Amino acid sequence: LDALGVGEGERVAVVSHNSARLLELLFAVPMSGRICVPVNFRLKAEEIEYVVRQSGASVLLVDPEVRETVADVGVAHRFTLGEQTETELMRFGVEPRRWSHPDEDATATINYTSGTTARPKGVQLTHRNIWVNGLTFGLHTRAWERDVYLHTLPMFHCNGWGMPFVMAGLGAKQVVLRKADGAEILRRVDEHGVTLMCGAPAVWNAVLDAAAGWEGPVPGRDRVRIVCAGAPPPSRTIQRVGEELGWEFTQIYGLTETSPLLTFNRARSEDEALPGEERARKLSRAGLPALGVKLQVAESGEVLARSNVVLDGYWEKPEETAAALEDGWFHTGDGGTVDAGDGHLTISDRKKDVIITGGENVSSIEVEDTIFSHPGVAEVAVIGVPDTKWGETIKALIVLAGGAVVSEAEIIAHCKERMAGYKAPTSVEFREAIPRTATGKIQKFKLREPYWSGRSRGVN
Repeated sequence: LDALGVGEGERVAVVSHNSARLLELLFAVPMSGRICVPVNFRLKAEEIEYVVRQSGASVLLVDPEVRETVADVGVAHRFTLGEQTETELMRFGVEPRRWSHPDEDATATINYTSGTTARPKGVQLTHRNIWVNGLTFGLHTRAWERDVYLHTLPMFHCNGWGMPFVMAGLGAKQVVLRKADGAEILRRVDEHGVTLMCGAPAVWNAVLDAAAGWEGPVPGRDRVRIVCAGAPPPSRTIQRVGEELGWEFTQIYGLTETSPLLTFNRARSEDEALPGEERARKLSRAGLPALGVKLQVAESGEVLARSNVVLDGYWEKPEETAAALEDGWFHTGDGGTVDAGDGHLTISDRKKDVIITGGENVSSIEVEDTIFSHPGVAEVAVIGVPDTKWGETIKALIVLAGGAVVSEAEIIAHCKERMAGYKAPTSVEFREAIPRTATGKIQKFKLREPYWSGRSRGVN
């Protein structure tokens, strides 16, 4: 980077599947004084180009599998990871750069997250944010140097929730899994003696499915600890993890904007006498505030947070930053309640127009904008509906333009051509009208009601 003339504070974007090189880059780029911008490899070229352009990245590091996807993305310097040998990357004859501690308040990473706008916002996390998150995450997961951590979670997701920093700081062994697959996870647990993993509910559902066909005892029983986030899984899934796998289940809640850890929920010794179903129900809650985190629920029902893990700001978006950090509290956009008895937080609704499917945040506004670009669509509303495997799936409710004849398959294909596949709706329903308020605002709560009826909360 020095040889390229890339100065301190400049952005280095990385588009990659999980790999040892990506793990190294999460350390190397910020510790050299530059800012690392991990990018979701599932995005389309246009979406990646927006992130590169909005962040002002001057360097783009690319996994070989996505090289063709980003071939036309404009950037000053581009490298394909693994193409150069270690020898080629070394600048012999150049005096080694003396390493110095970056300012703890300097931006270390910019992580893009979907929210209430069609375009993702860049979340600025400082060295202090990352350090404090790592410290508290390690404490609450009871991590230590003899742990073996399996990276099932994509590292672009809020820097792998900070776990690369936790495990490296402890000197613990890390096993990098390129793509999450239930059977492969079980094989790695067996081969490497894995003790700790993090992932979204869809990952644990895949492991449960694979375990049903596993020959012999399921590996890791009474040894593996898993951390789940992205959306609370059904209580039945939590119960099955304990009964069928023999793994310890813990639930957390957080956002990219909070590095991400805000709450942690692990079974208590006094709960051991409870029926399995009741224990699982209690574990489906977001949990208690993590060390150093202050939470409160506003009169509107929105969960507010204050902590050293809260973002420094949204990259080059001062108005959005001011709104998110109003009165010194981070506004999560999630509705919640706190149990008066034991103080545990439960997330009951999502105030932002965000759908979490398979652990991925999807802006319903972005999907609506894409569907609107189809000439046969007059009106559209996109909502999340409960799904046992993915937590939520994306459903599009559409009013067609006069005389238009459009199929469900055509709408889904239209979306997949223009955005990452996981953002496309999995189902489409055509309607005569979409309910609106007197001021013309779509009443999404009415659209969600038939699908969420009988549930105690509006997230799954």
